[in-house]
Amino acid sequence: MNNRQKELLRILLLQVEGVLQIKELSEKLDCAEKTVRNDLDKIEEFLLNYDSGSLIRKPGLGISIQIDKGERSKILQSLFSNEPKTNEERLIEIAYQLLTSNKPITLQHLSHQYYVPKATIKKDIETIAKWLGRFDLELVSKQRLGNVVQGTELQKRNALAHLSGIIPFTSSEKNVVLDLFLPYEIMTVKNGLEMMQRKFSIAFGEGALDSLVVHALIMIKRIRQREPIYVQAAEKEQAQERIEFQYATWFFEQLESVFSLAFPEEEKVYFTWHLISSKRMGTERDYTVTNEDEVTSIVDTLVAKISKLTLYQFDADGLLKNGLIFHLHSVINRVKFGFPITNPLLSNIKKMYPYMFNMVILAFEEIKKMYRLEIPEDEVAYIVLHFQASIERMENRKESKVKALIVCHMGIGMSRLLEAKIEQQYKNIEIVACIGKSDISSYLSVHQIDFIISTVPLESEGKENVIISPLFSQEDKKKLSQFVNMIEQKGPKEADYQLFSTFMLEELVCFCVQKDHRYEIVEMLATLLYKKGYVTKEFIHSAVNRERKSSTAIGGGIAIPHGNPQLIHKSAIAIALLKEPLEWENERVSIVFMLAISKEHQIDIRKVIGKIASLSENPLLIEELSRTKDYQTFLQLLEK
Repeated sequence: MNNRQKELLRILLLQVEGVLQIKELSEKLDCAEKTVRNDLDKIEEFLLNYDSGSLIRKPGLGISIQIDKGERSKILQSLFSNEPKTNEERLIEIAYQLLTSNKPITLQHLSHQYYVPKATIKKDIETIAKWLGRFDLELVSKQRLGNVVQGTELQKRNALAHLSGIIPFTSSEKNVVLDLFLPYEIMTVKNGLEMMQRKFSIAFGEGALDSLVVHALIMIKRIRQREPIYVQAAEKEQAQERIEFQYATWFFEQLESVFSLAFPEEEKVYFTWHLISSKRMGTERDYTVTNEDEVTSIVDTLVAKISKLTLYQFDADGLLKNGLIFHLHSVINRVKFGFPITNPLLSNIKKMYPYMFNMVILAFEEIKKMYRLEIPEDEVAYIVLHFQASIERMENRKESKVKALIVCHMGIGMSRLLEAKIEQQYKNIEIVACIGKSDISSYLSVHQIDFIISTVPLESEGKENVIISPLFSQEDKKKLSQFVNMIEQKGPKEADYQLFSTFMLEELVCFCVQKDHRYEIVEMLATLLYKKGYVTKEFIHSAVNRERKSSTAIGGGIAIPHGNPQLIHKSAIAIALLKEPLEWENERVSIVFMLAISKEHQIDIRKVIGKIASLSENPLLIEELSRTKDYQTFLQLLEK
């Protein structure tokens, strides 16, 4: 086909609805109507290569092409695009154009630019509008003019820096934002930042350095477009007193000649904020934390609150505290200067560590009131990893040991020998004490153990026990090994079932629930708990607010909403089995467990959430549970 015939095909393919008359087509192509008819014959022949494609000629009405959506887009892109764009690339480029354009952009313009129907562009615009809301930006459609983004310059720059966030599963190996700039621009900025690090003996992490490159490139782009950042006089004075302002000033001096730009003071302040907010390599000793007192106070409060909520001794972990001070310094500055981040691990962290994620969210709700500091969930997820690492350090120190008491009738010497033999042979057993038979009752009244190893028969002491000889023969070793295996396998399973049944009641399980929004489900279950006397009325508002703060979906069709433990009279779990899966932010949920477990049962809530999380890994069971319509069947399935 010649260029005129290709243009005719393009016009017809973009006309998804309705028909075009021969006269109208001849005017668009600036040729005779007879020429159009001849060209249509050529197009009709071309469409024979596509199963769903055909040229429709309606005498007296007009011309159209009938073809499915996929083949329509394929033809448009293959014929007219020098570099065919994927859907993701098109989405990112359109968002970039909207954010950097001073004038409205029409659907027709974008349709012609990317050779796709206006309906496809309209869907792209809807996706972009929703994503822009994360940065408090609004995409406004002006009749006959087009689409334009409304918001502050700071908000637009933040959105530009996070363009990859439009595509949820963008490969981490490719920085889509950098693809929008010229190679020499990227290289110049990278070299300038590397020289700055060497000159001032500072080092930014790889991720932080990539972020600084992106922000610098966006800043250069916006200066060229005469779109300045606004900085208040007081903010400018504070920034100019920082050592990072000297770094920024030197950095821009290196760029001025290359880009033929003069960088205003406001832009230097803006980049200073980014330098302050970026995480550096090394430890907190490598540089001064200006707001150290405030950060330390927040960390102390956070650690104390989560220690109280979870009953873990986080306050004894110095490594945790140091790491949090170092990390929160950057977090607080990002929040202060309005530089939101996106955490690609957010969804996975919420699913892997639902208990700790919810505890950190709850602790920050109280910190928000005390320090007027609101930490977004993307930042919270990274902080969760600090606490989870601390737990793993503590668990590794404990080596998951079971606690055993030795009762020996042969005296202290034989008792200690037996203790040494057992601890040498069994790394998972911790001998807490060696006592005589007469001391058992008094010892157990003040100490917790898992079982008793005895050299003499025992009456019932309320604890499992195994009888071995003081000499600890090969037969005794085999006997003890079998006993320990039985304890480890038996205990948790019984405890898990008893734990669930402790907090679940038939009056708190709702079947075939149908609501339009997740907030309605949360409010319904919280209200049920209130009416049954398990929580205060304020718990309802607390639970809904918690859900607004961050989705409580943990994957696998399950959500675990909850409220402030201080508002609970008596621990309980309310459950909703949904008639149809409901959109729960980025998940689809079928079963909702409303957790109302008080502070006194924090050890239990860890086990409960762990049990629920294990359910989420069994989609067939979730499907079966969600279809149940009576309490006993539901319990039996959970027990199974």
